[in-house]
Amino acid sequence: MSLVNIPLFPLSAVLFPGGLLNLRIFEPRYIDLVRDCTRNNSGFGVCLILQGREVGEPAVPAAVGTLARITDFYTLPDGLLGIGAEGYGRFQVAHTRVRDNGLVHGQVRFLDDEPLLSVPPEHGLLATILERLHERAGGPFAQSDRASYDDASWVGFRLAEALPLEPSERQELLQLSDPLQRLARLAQHIPRFQRG
Repeated sequence: MSLVNIPLFPLSAVLFPGGLLNLRIFEPRYIDLVRDCTRNNSGFGVCLILQGREVGEPAVPAAVGTLARITDFYTLPDGLLGIGAEGYGRFQVAHTRVRDNGLVHGQVRFLDDEPLLSVPPEHGLLATILERLHERAGGPFAQSDRASYDDASWVGFRLAEALPLEPSERQELLQLSDPLQRLARLAQHIPRFQRG
């Protein structure tokens, strides 16, 4: 499979396919990224920061990330640009380079979409927990179609977002390519969040 060159936006958060992300844009390199993505109707890669920070020197991104597409623009109360983005396919970074403006670009290989699998009975509780979390939190996922809660990939990605996991744990879940294996891993995390 051929490599594709995309700009990368290293963050201290993990974006999953189908996930939503709001970003505050103020560094010139990311203003350039937003301008170029808008002009070319293209996306950018979101990767967890392994080393470094979101601001300042270019950070070292994780090798697996998610393509984001800009869905909204708005002005924040402090006058800065805000964008809304949605996660699409996952990719693996083959190598990176830093441009003159400090923006990291990656040569990436897009990963295959996961197979469409139903949530197996032994993980039905995970779908129920997710539905309750969405009902309680409100927001865009509170109105999700009931059929979504039977899609193993969708449930795994949304639950990985909703649970208070460490970024490294979320990254591990993103890197799994088997939705049933992801659900099994999430089931191991659930006891940490149950009240005694």
